[in-house]
Amino acid sequence: MVKVILLNLILVVAAFSNNEAIIDAKIEKLLAKMTIEEKIGQMTQYNGFWEVTGPVPNDGSANLKYEDLKNGLVGSMLNINYKTNAVENIRKVQEIVVNNSRLGIPLIFGLDVIHGYKTIMPIPIAEASSWDLEAIKKSARIAAVEASASGINWTFAPMVDISHDPRWGRVMEGAGEDPFLGAKIAAARVKGFQGDDLSAINTIAATAKHFAGYGFAEAGRDYNTVDVGRITLYNTILPPFKAAVESNVRALMNSFNVLNGIPATGNKFLLRDILKGVWGFNGFVVSDWSSIREMINHGYAAGLKQAAELAIEAGCDMDMESYAYKSYLKELVIEGKVDISMIDDAVRRILRVKYELGLFDDPYKYCNSDRSKKMVGNSEHIAAALEIAKKSIVLLKNENNILPLKKAQKKIAVIGALAEDKDSPLGNWRAAAEANTAVSVLEGIKNYTDNVVYIRGIDADSSMDNSGFPEAIDAAKKADIVVMVLGENGNQSGEARSRANISLPGLQQELLEAVYNVNKKIVLVLMNGRPLIITWADEHLPAILETWHLGSQSGNAIAGALFGDYNPGGKLPMTFPRSIGQIPIYYNHYNTGRPYVKSETFCSRYIDEVNNPLYPFGYGLSYTRFEYSNLNIDDSDQKNIKVTVEVKNVGKIKGEEVVQLYIRDKAARVVRPVKELKGFKKIVLDPGQSKRVEFILTDRELGYYLSNGEYIAEPGEFEVMVGTNSRDVLHRKFILK
Repeated sequence: MVKVILLNLILVVAAFSNNEAIIDAKIEKLLAKMTIEEKIGQMTQYNGFWEVTGPVPNDGSANLKYEDLKNGLVGSMLNINYKTNAVENIRKVQEIVVNNSRLGIPLIFGLDVIHGYKTIMPIPIAEASSWDLEAIKKSARIAAVEASASGINWTFAPMVDISHDPRWGRVMEGAGEDPFLGAKIAAARVKGFQGDDLSAINTIAATAKHFAGYGFAEAGRDYNTVDVGRITLYNTILPPFKAAVESNVRALMNSFNVLNGIPATGNKFLLRDILKGVWGFNGFVVSDWSSIREMINHGYAAGLKQAAELAIEAGCDMDMESYAYKSYLKELVIEGKVDISMIDDAVRRILRVKYELGLFDDPYKYCNSDRSKKMVGNSEHIAAALEIAKKSIVLLKNENNILPLKKAQKKIAVIGALAEDKDSPLGNWRAAAEANTAVSVLEGIKNYTDNVVYIRGIDADSSMDNSGFPEAIDAAKKADIVVMVLGENGNQSGEARSRANISLPGLQQELLEAVYNVNKKIVLVLMNGRPLIITWADEHLPAILETWHLGSQSGNAIAGALFGDYNPGGKLPMTFPRSIGQIPIYYNHYNTGRPYVKSETFCSRYIDEVNNPLYPFGYGLSYTRFEYSNLNIDDSDQKNIKVTVEVKNVGKIKGEEVVQLYIRDKAARVVRPVKELKGFKKIVLDPGQSKRVEFILTDRELGYYLSNGEYIAEPGEFEVMVGTNSRDVLHRKFILK
């Protein structure tokens, strides 16, 4: 049996290597035929610029772009009329290029398929709350199936930026604050989008973005400057990108920001030295929208021509909507400022992905209307969206077991405009989904009971109109229990949606307090795209459920959790601060030379706020309770240190638990965080059931990067912590020799 397995493995590796060699030979043959204009065309990406099913453009820039398509001077397009007749629209554009250009090189079609195409899944930070890698992979797989059935073969996802600042609007699009969890999720998303065979009809090329440092924008303000040391770069920012590259992600996207004085799009250290050098990445790099041109605004390039020169030298292969390469690359080559080998390298990378996708074999392979009708938004995908949404819910508080609600509960008042909102649950990126198609919380609750009074109260973003307060207060007085659905609407988080104040928007806090004054039995359902400051709610309300923006099946998932048909098991992938002044706040911080001691004055502390967060990283409750015991470490095999712990469900119902392992390197060549996540396992236990959970620690988990990029694992004392979140843990120590 072993011989057979080894022989099969050898055959697979040989076939893979042979296929690569065949593709390489085809690329070189095609490259030799291409003019410099055609090569630069492959490096140029246009946004959709006309109604494809309408008349051909005959004037202005649209006409020039159309002529470029016909002449093979465009390599990719994005945002091609994907809302209606996507297959037909994409096929028509592909036909223009294939049938008219000299070499007929097919286009690759991109789109922001972030958390679903037609069937919308929970936003990425919500999915990260599941800590369920298979569910996350399945979510991306379904998105790829639907997008590929609609003509799309390339997504600008996953976003793998780590961030410590919830003011940044794009935290909704990532996996939170931790590089270990972020790396695992990055790999899962890439594998979901790309599958095991990129040439398969139901896979799409993935793009890890934004390379690099975008999540560390100063003050949490989108597109702002980033200034971090290389220790942070190597140990916090880069691991998810490296995991994506190791998972064979086929593209990376530049970030908008400056990193230590150099725009990422023109950063040779990032693109050529690390990505294409040390990591050996053989896919291609695409700029973010006009990020080459924006190097002028940064003060790094004197004009668009120099921006083009700096970008290609740095290693940016494709220009998204800057027109820099199209306008100036040929001129730069003629002047001797750019070597043609750089252009050839970029074109090879782009062509390779097109060959891997099978576009040269069949440029229209993704354009099948029958397949689109069958696969997009089908019942199987909708059912999966519901299950993934359930897994993404986090129970933050449940005093006196007020939840789950009884299915025979009398007089429930549901208050808040978000309760009937069928659009916000779709989140900020909704691809081809139709507006107002999510199941609302109110609809979900009404599937369980008719004893519901709904009062809108106030819009999520309203800061002026409190005319709905009296009706809400009156309904709350008469209710046995109040469910308040508050938070952010779908457009209050996402790109270009940073917030300086991340408390409940508008007058929602005032409404919450007014209702509380007449009925203290309130269940707060949070709908949001980032951690919010809800300190008052935590201090006063008996129950809080974090539901994020959960996608197409949002209301059914939330109602299922409220009424106990589903026991929440999610854990926070990002810290919730108590107040705005604590930001940036994250669990894996350094200890400082004067760590906090309650009785000390001259230590690292605030005089008007405590240091600790409202809810720590990894936090999440359940309708049952889990007990941890017998944490043991077997370090007899120093290369594979075994950590075991007993976990028991000591409650009355079945539940999921994410067992989390953290380490601390007590003394190192450079200081290490107070704790770092290095393992997690999701288990399901019946009431009274126990499980022995095992982790293995190797140099991969115990080491870290120095500022020169060297990875080391040093001998010394390590602390191991295992528990239900990053705060509540058992402790043991061992010596790495």
